[in-house]
Amino acid sequence: MLLQPHQRTKLDNADDTLFYDYPRFVTHVDAGFIQKLSEVYREYLQPGFCILDLMSSWVSHLPEEIQFETVIGHGMNAEELARNPRLDEFFIQNLNQELQLPQCDRTFDAVLIAVSVQYLQYPEAIFSEIHRVLKPDGVVIVSFSNRMFYQKAIQVWREGTDNQHLQLVQSYMRAADLSDPQVIAKPAPSPSFLSWMGLGGGDPFFAVVAQRLPDTNAN
Repeated sequence: MLLQPHQRTKLDNADDTLFYDYPRFVTHVDAGFIQKLSEVYREYLQPGFCILDLMSSWVSHLPEEIQFETVIGHGMNAEELARNPRLDEFFIQNLNQELQLPQCDRTFDAVLIAVSVQYLQYPEAIFSEIHRVLKPDGVVIVSFSNRMFYQKAIQVWREGTDNQHLQLVQSYMRAADLSDPQVIAKPAPSPSFLSWMGLGGGDPFFAVVAQRLPDTNAN
């Protein structure tokens, strides 16, 4: 296993279901981050794709002009997911307790995790499931910034730097036998008195992209 038991711990050990029981109709990253994420999706996602949006919410970052065959969302709050305009259907599941996804093998052309990977206590298992439900050549895109629910993020993430977070997500993908990950990074500008006053700066943007490799026995 990649992580030691202490690295998986959270400051708040209460049931996650209680924490996510009420909807949060707010955005957790700024407009610049959202714009950049949509650009990344525009580059990697094709019309007609079947998409699994893991750890989703009420906001969709998918490009409005691209039509997909189906978009299935996952999360912990039904009210939030019901408000997401791009989801054709959704399901509720605590990925820190139920480590197997309900979908069949080779179902999706893409699996997305936006600003939520830091909450996975058993990422090795979840990324193995991502590999399973991806079609050969299917793509996984994990994006994050430097924001988090601090009490719910795992210890190794809470204490890590941005570069360590990138390395960590890459290690998850490699352990799941995905392709060599590609990193997309747009760090925040250097701190200045303007950013401290709320007049500059912005959320940093990080994404890690990989694919399920083609089956070796394919014709």
